[in-house]
Amino acid sequence: MKYYCIGIKGTGMSTLAQILADLGNEVTGYDDAKEYKFTEEGLRKRGIEIFYDSEHDIDKDTIVTHSVAFSDDHKEIKRVKELGLTIKKYNEILGEVVDMFDTTGVSGTHGKTTTSSMIKHIFENTIGCNYFIGAGDGYASKENKKFVIEADEFNRHFLAYHPNYAIITNIEEEHMEIYDDLDDIKRTFNEYTNNTKKLVIACGDNENVRSLDYKTEVIFYGFNDNNDVIAKDEKVIDGYSEFDVYYNGEKLEHFRLPLVGHHMVLNATAAIMACYKQGISLEDIKKNLLTFKNAKRRFVEEKIKDTIIIDDYAHHPTEIRVTLEAARLKYPNKKLIAIFKPNTYSRTRDFKEDFAKVLGTADEVYLTEIDCNREKSEDYDGVTSRTITDLIPEAKIIDENTLEGLSDVNDKVICVMSCAYTNHLIDNIKKKLEN
Repeated sequence: MKYYCIGIKGTGMSTLAQILADLGNEVTGYDDAKEYKFTEEGLRKRGIEIFYDSEHDIDKDTIVTHSVAFSDDHKEIKRVKELGLTIKKYNEILGEVVDMFDTTGVSGTHGKTTTSSMIKHIFENTIGCNYFIGAGDGYASKENKKFVIEADEFNRHFLAYHPNYAIITNIEEEHMEIYDDLDDIKRTFNEYTNNTKKLVIACGDNENVRSLDYKTEVIFYGFNDNNDVIAKDEKVIDGYSEFDVYYNGEKLEHFRLPLVGHHMVLNATAAIMACYKQGISLEDIKKNLLTFKNAKRRFVEEKIKDTIIIDDYAHHPTEIRVTLEAARLKYPNKKLIAIFKPNTYSRTRDFKEDFAKVLGTADEVYLTEIDCNREKSEDYDGVTSRTITDLIPEAKIIDENTLEGLSDVNDKVICVMSCAYTNHLIDNIKKKLEN
């Protein structure tokens, strides 16, 4: 079949395009952004052509899908409609793909990418698997039986999937431009769990997860004693998290993970149980967790002289909190700088107090202006990055090109956090350090 992906450089769309190509389909795409983005790497490897204008021909039997960042009045959306081409929703096509395999779906407000990456890493090095991970990583082969997917709740996408195994890492208020309230979010997650065929592995420490009405068998995991699976005796030794995992009161194994933070231990516990329940030996799980490297833009560290730069996808207050906590835990003797690039006007408005509270735990706080491609500023009168900085003493707005206003960054830990692209910002910080 032939597919045309509009907005192909977006993380989700890029991943879908790669998987479709791997399964033998003919795939091309369109994007407005001509500059290089990390999501292009997999597209280039597969020879997937990207167009930046509307001059090329598209065969009439091509199926079109597009990113939500492209509105109905975009020129390329108008063109494919005028051509009478079949248009399918992104998650509808993805649902058709994953239902072909024995699928593990990883859902939750936070931690989806890391948890699904861990499961993928373990499966890949033992029994083989296909995977769709929202950090721009995707691969598929008809020979593999297993599929690991990051099941995103945005626009209720994950309701198109019917996994055999499901993980719920947590549930909080998020994407409030989509959902009416927290109860609406919980109802949607409940529908997703009811679409699960064999087993749900759910974080019992999260009261919203715990409160769902499960129709499928469920195992709860976490740190608390009322869970079926419990992570205990967590320690940080030489930059590694070490912990024990107990299942139904009996110790399974001691694990060592090259990541730091309570949230990382929780993610690993979910991944361990997902693999264990699907027949992977504890020895193989332990061995492969030890060699795990986190997904793109998840607490990625780089040292420049005496300064540590951490690039993280954090864009929700909870994600920012755990990222800053992990940085403090790993580098307790360095001052901590938080640089946040907000991505949507609605999230900035809805969580301004929470953003201010968690960012304020850093020693210095900076924000760039909001970088949004799916909302218009005129629809959110008065909402800017100052909506947050005005609530944080001494916080500043900086220009990501000039870095004007950014203080001395030598011998500090700099956490750059956003779901928007930060390459340019980080490159300029590096130049500041080198100079």
